[in-house]
Amino acid sequence: MNSAEVDAYLRRLGAARPVRPTLDVLRELHLCHLRTVPFENLSIHLGEEIALDEKRLLDKVVGARRGGFCYELNGLFGALLDALGFGVTLLAARVHGARGRLGIPYDHLALRVRTADAGDWLADVGFGAHSHFPLAWQDRREQDDPAGSFRIAEAGPDAAGAGGGAGETGDLELLKDGERQYRLETRPRLLADFVTGAWWHSTSPESPFTRKLVCTRVTEDGGRITLSGRTLKVTAADGAREEREYGEGEDEAVLAVYRERFGIELESVPRVAGAA
Repeated sequence: MNSAEVDAYLRRLGAARPVRPTLDVLRELHLCHLRTVPFENLSIHLGEEIALDEKRLLDKVVGARRGGFCYELNGLFGALLDALGFGVTLLAARVHGARGRLGIPYDHLALRVRTADAGDWLADVGFGAHSHFPLAWQDRREQDDPAGSFRIAEAGPDAAGAGGGAGETGDLELLKDGERQYRLETRPRLLADFVTGAWWHSTSPESPFTRKLVCTRVTEDGGRITLSGRTLKVTAADGAREEREYGEGEDEAVLAVYRERFGIELESVPRVAGAA
């Protein structure tokens, strides 16, 4: 990522170019990303290719002002952090599903980030409703965040038998409010390692991303706004919630939500393949 691309990405986030790769900078960029770049799977339902290539991700997220899912968002955010002088390691994770069953290998992409002043942190701007700020990598206690209470825990010796996972020594569990979110490997990966996972999630009928539409981001007050199909949900930081369902004759209103609330310009409302 060259200097001009870094500046364009920072403008997309509404952030200034930092002087040093410090924890304060990482926290600011992390929150700015969650507020300005939606977690969304629209490409899958618009017939757009999911390409894990830095240039094409820049064209999508920065040039077209779109969002993406974990491989795209964390992949590109990691490239930005690397260009700004942070130490960045891409990590693979498997998401906990129903009845504790683990997802496929390379199910999720997260980041281990080293700052110049405060050690290593788990950064993740591509997991939907997740922590607003990076989590201290070495801290095994509860870590309070505006989105909840998070904890990074050792996976334990039974990891290989839990929910079909092939746990390895050194695997970690990420928990939110006591519930397991994903199992994280600590071995460094390359973005190209996640191509098969991205293909599976964008094509398999078993993937949650092929079965539903989602577009979500953190709001300026610390709440969350989500358009799930044709249902708009706005949750304030204090938990107050509003919900509206748009009918089949309200396509223009749905397009206005994408445009005005997420900054996404679409020519037509995306629909789940096979849906009526």
